[in-house]
Amino acid sequence: MIDDKRLLKTDRAGDPVPGSGAKASDMGKPPFIETLLFAHRPLVLGLFMLLTLVFGYHMLQLKPEASFLRMIPTYHPYIENYIAHQDNLKGLGNTLRIAVETTGENIFDKSYLETLKNMTDDVFFVSGVDRAALKSLWTPITRWSEVTEEGFAGGAVIPDSYDGSRQSLDQVRLNVLKSGEVGTLVANDFKSSVIFVPLQDIDPETGEPLNYQQLSAKLEEIRSNYESDTIRIHITGFAKVVGDLIDGSTRVLVFFLIAFVILLGILYYNSRCLKSTAVRAISSIVAVIWQLGIMRLFGYGLNPYSMLVPFLMFALGVSHGIQMFNAMAHEMIGGRDKVTAARLAFRLVYRPGFAALITDCIGFASLFIIRIGVIQDIAVGASIGVAVVAFTDLMLLPVLMSYSGIGQKTIELVRNRESGKSHPLWSLLANVTRPTFAAVAIFLAVIGAMGGLYLRQDLKIGDLDPGAPELRQDSRYNRDNAYMNAHYSASSDIFIVMLKTPPAGNSDYAAVVATDRLKWNLEHIEGVQTVKSHVDYLKLLNSAFNEGHLKWLAIPRSKVALDNMVLKIPSNVVNQDGNLTPIMVFLNDHKAVTLERVVSAVEAFAEKNNTTDYRFLLAAGNAGIEAATNIEVEKAILLLTLLVYGVVFTVCALTYRSIRGALCVCIPLCLTSILCEALMAKMGIGVKVATLPVIAVGVGIGVDYGIYIYNKLVYYTARGHHLMDAYYLTLNTTGRAVSFTGITLSIGVATWAFSPIRFQADMGILLTFMFLWNMVGAMVLLPAMARFLLKKKSCATGKAVKPPSRHHLSAKGVS
Repeated sequence: MIDDKRLLKTDRAGDPVPGSGAKASDMGKPPFIETLLFAHRPLVLGLFMLLTLVFGYHMLQLKPEASFLRMIPTYHPYIENYIAHQDNLKGLGNTLRIAVETTGENIFDKSYLETLKNMTDDVFFVSGVDRAALKSLWTPITRWSEVTEEGFAGGAVIPDSYDGSRQSLDQVRLNVLKSGEVGTLVANDFKSSVIFVPLQDIDPETGEPLNYQQLSAKLEEIRSNYESDTIRIHITGFAKVVGDLIDGSTRVLVFFLIAFVILLGILYYNSRCLKSTAVRAISSIVAVIWQLGIMRLFGYGLNPYSMLVPFLMFALGVSHGIQMFNAMAHEMIGGRDKVTAARLAFRLVYRPGFAALITDCIGFASLFIIRIGVIQDIAVGASIGVAVVAFTDLMLLPVLMSYSGIGQKTIELVRNRESGKSHPLWSLLANVTRPTFAAVAIFLAVIGAMGGLYLRQDLKIGDLDPGAPELRQDSRYNRDNAYMNAHYSASSDIFIVMLKTPPAGNSDYAAVVATDRLKWNLEHIEGVQTVKSHVDYLKLLNSAFNEGHLKWLAIPRSKVALDNMVLKIPSNVVNQDGNLTPIMVFLNDHKAVTLERVVSAVEAFAEKNNTTDYRFLLAAGNAGIEAATNIEVEKAILLLTLLVYGVVFTVCALTYRSIRGALCVCIPLCLTSILCEALMAKMGIGVKVATLPVIAVGVGIGVDYGIYIYNKLVYYTARGHHLMDAYYLTLNTTGRAVSFTGITLSIGVATWAFSPIRFQADMGILLTFMFLWNMVGAMVLLPAMARFLLKKKSCATGKAVKPPSRHHLSAKGVS
């Protein structure tokens, strides 16, 4: 058991201690920034108030937004191919599918078709819809064709002569069967049909990026207008996912308010001081206002991914405010007045606090190397937020506390907590610096790391669930998506390979045969439903030109025949110039393993078969874009991890001028990252755009614990204390604040787990895990490593971010 009384009465440095009657001159020369702040307190508060009003005004201009292109890696070759040829891929990029289901016998009913017509008209006039490519049973581009004794015949599926009579309904049924749209535009069980809605990324009416929230709201309005006891409506597509994400994200405000109340309750319970709780809350709220206002000034909005950053910044502000409160309370225990105590607290905290926030900021900024718009938005928002927290918590908060002070009851509470009695938990944890206990702690950490590495082998890149994994499986969208997959042969997950040829080259025999071979290969890959290309039409047309005989269901060798047949293929299958032809691969899902199989097969085929006359390019369609995103995420995770840890290690090494000290701080972070990835593998959470930022966030904020613990540990050992005694003193002061910080940060993000948005819930769980385990690592593994890495000589010469010279032990408490 540690003799706490001995420690409290021992100070080998012999400097003045709190409450000892030391003169102001004993406190040393104050830093310039301290003098600047406290000599002009009213001016500082006025300036902060003015800036808060300015940034608050701009904050109110923020609106939820989302962009299709900002959610994908536009620099990837697949995406570049898609963007370069998107004009020739009308209806194969950003699209919606609206299935109108009847509860009656089938869709060949006058009432149903009338409802479908009215819905088609309403959707046609929705802002952002590519009206020329809109398709349903009622649009003129939906046609049927057949071979008769007199030649080819065809027309619109629902002709101009349709009048709703039984005869005309029978004709529509016959036309649908001849159209080849069963399984694509019409359900296999004939109980629903689809309105196929291509979208434009730029709204032609406003010239602005498509507003997904307004689009989603309009679709829901249409749904509510037409859905009834006899009609059910199912909507799928990227735009609807984003709209649902924005709608769900706005509800996260409820969880923010819950977290806000909980954090205030914990702050008050810990301090029992209403004044200090209020000023810490004000400081954190000001940080959020500044962050959002600055983001608006820089032209950024809030998307479903970056929307969580302000909540995280609030929790971060509260956690760093705890350090300032803790330091000021110790000064007031020594008899200092509130202004002097606030100044000394600032002097004690601002250097390690600034170092911690710098590492936070660099960790967040490292996300900017991932050239995906929404992740860069997180990087910018979080970096701005951390910089703002540095201003509010390290400048505004001490000035506010110099006015509010800390209540006398709170001072007595802190005094009693750190009285001469030995704290049982700190005494127990201090044993980890003993050689035997340190070796056991390190051994358990190694076992944990090995177990984590084994489990993380199952960690996957990309989505692991069907539908939209960003939303919960029981969400309306995922139920709609499940209906589509169950009733249509053509799923909503489409992977598009592009056949690139010279003009009119898609009718070249060699290109057509190569396309047919690729089609055959893809159809035999697990996870592929069906493959459609212009080859299917060429075979059908060749048979049709030969009286419909099945033996002619093949590719003709004649260039003239192929040229004539290509002219009869629908315009949505081949482009007018005949130089770009899509090969549509319909998948069972867009899981990472399915996409990997398709990508590998196409790349291998293209490598062997591409010529100067034709090439197979990847990729378009939602699944193709998802595949490109997965590839970039897989590359980015290693680069991001190395960069974040490299930067954090370098900052720590420079701060403490010690490689061993940097190892003590960073190795516990590495263990937490390994265990977090193992947790992701066990929970079925893939590494994707939504979860990738967790690495930088967890490490960037988690390093704060190690910095505060290590700084105080080296400070005490450098003053001659034995390592075990020094660590007990560290726990009794900074350790108490660090543990409280870890708990408050965890609670701040734990409420996200109840979000209706799946990826927000996943981020909440993972960040809660990382914050808690980083705290445990800093308080258990760090001192255990210090036992072997920081020998007595090293400890005595360690470079701590030194607090004011007068902060030492007293008979009442430890500064």
